[in-house]
This record gives sequence, C-alpha cells and structure tokens, in this order.
Amino acid sequence: MPEKKLWSEEFGSATDAPILLIMGSMSQAVLWPEEFIDRLVAGGRRVIRYDHRDTGRSDTYDFATEPYTWRDIADDVTRVLDVHGLDSAHLVAHSAGGLLAQLLAVEQPGRVRSLTLIGSSPLGAGEGQVVMRALLGQPQPEGSLPEPTPEFVTCFRRMIAAPPPLDRESRLANMVAEQRVLHGTGLPFDETAARRLQERVLDRARDIDAVVNHRLAAAADPDFEPVGVLHRVQAPTLVVEGSHEPAKPGHGALIAEEIPGARLMIVAGMGHTLPPQVHEELAAAVLAHTAAERPVRS
Repeated sequence: MPEKKLWSEEFGSATDAPILLIMGSMSQAVLWPEEFIDRLVAGGRRVIRYDHRDTGRSDTYDFATEPYTWRDIADDVTRVLDVHGLDSAHLVAHSAGGLLAQLLAVEQPGRVRSLTLIGSSPLGAGEGQVVMRALLGQPQPEGSLPEPTPEFVTCFRRMIAAPPPLDRESRLANMVAEQRVLHGTGLPFDETAARRLQERVLDRARDIDAVVNHRLAAAADPDFEPVGVLHRVQAPTLVVEGSHEPAKPGHGALIAEEIPGARLMIVAGMGHTLPPQVHEELAAAVLAHTAAERPVRS
C-alpha cells in the first residue's frame, strides 16, 4: 500500500531560518492565520505549515483497517521536515501540537532549534484525561492539571449530547459556536470572520468527519506521552498562554516550570485561538525568540 500523503505549504525564502508550524488535534493548517505568517516572513523566516493526517487536504484513513496512534501523528512531524529538506527547524506549536513539539525536543533534540508552545499543556501530564473527567463531571485526582473553564465544559457537553448535524448550516453553526468558546471572553469575537474561516475549513476537507480518528488514535495508545521527561528539553523554549485561556488555563506556567530556562509569556485578552488582535504581539515574540541561530545539539 502506498504511503499516505500529508499536505503542506511554505512561505518565504528557502535561505531564511525555518519555522515549522504545528497545529493542534483535529485542526487544519489554515488555523495558522496568513496575517501572522506574513509577519514572520517579513521578519526573515521561512515558514511551513501542514495538515495533520485525517485533516484538511492530507490523506484520510479508514481507522478500522488502518489504525494508528498519536505516536504516528508525532512521526509525521519529522516526515514534514524531511520532505522540505530540513535537518532541523524552529517549532511553533499550538494546543496538542505542542505535545508533538515537546516530544520531538525530548527524543530528537538535534531536529529542534527552538520551541514556541502556544496554548499547550505539559507533555506527560494527562491533559486529555483531565478534559474527559471534566466533561463527565468526575472529580479530578490531586495534582491534576487545572481543568477547562465552566463555559468550555458546558459547550462541549452540549455538543457531545447533540445529534450529528444534518446539513451544512447546522454543522457551520456548531463550528462557529465552538470557536466562540475557544476564543474566550477577553477580546471581541468576530462572528463573521469566524464563520468565514470555518467555511474554509469545511470546504477544503477531504472528509470533515475523519478528524474523529485523532480521538480514536488517543484511545488506542493512552500511554503515548512519556512522563517526567521535560527536564531533558535542550531547545530554548518560549511558552505562550492567553490571559483568558478556556481550554488549558494555567498549563503554560506548568510547562515553563519543567523545561529548563523556559520563558512564560501571557498575552492579554487571548483565549485558545489566534485572533487578529494578537498577531503583531505573537509574531514579534516568535521573531525575537528565533532570531539567534544557536548550535543544535544531538
């Protein structure tokens, strides 16, 4: 059987320092805004983004006959680097993409020039189990990560209990409602722009329902994340969290505590998405963090 293909695209000059953007679970590359990317390119960076397997224009899987785990999704990161001819790159990762970036930094440090982790959780801390217990109304064990906000829990409980959408408009309404909650309460929410983005997500997907395979992959290997390894990260690390983070509140500070020398940046008003109001601040931080070409250690 031929190897499945991943869709990717790059911006900027091939001679500039490379940044690989890694989006979160069940999310397409286009959730990295072009305006943000344009600022990175203007700052002298070669920027690459890609669709995870089973999202967007990347190939989809029949999970019953072609099962995989999050380890395979993690291996896709190095596949993208290889296809673009890169021995290493600066990794800028969002949400669950941050887990993939942290894992690569631990296991293959020579491939990671720096880490920027946005709205992410510490590798090995069981963020998925925390969310599931919150949705089920179960108590969190002592020492667990902070759970999502009540607004997040209410929204996703409702979506889980609701019947599948029967038409395009119903699906888009659900997608925009999810974006509203993830956006948080710190900045005005542009519903028109959110709908336009979700229409793009829907229209470019080979199979919009295939994203559920990411959940199946997590269930297939619940011990995917190694525990107690973040002290091994050598890459200079910038951890970014929004002041109004609804999904992983306080998780950024915990990452910064575990990775030696990591720096925590709180973005005022930001939730779990990347709205236009934060593009300039985020891009400036990423450009500053990736400015120095440091020696890569294997």
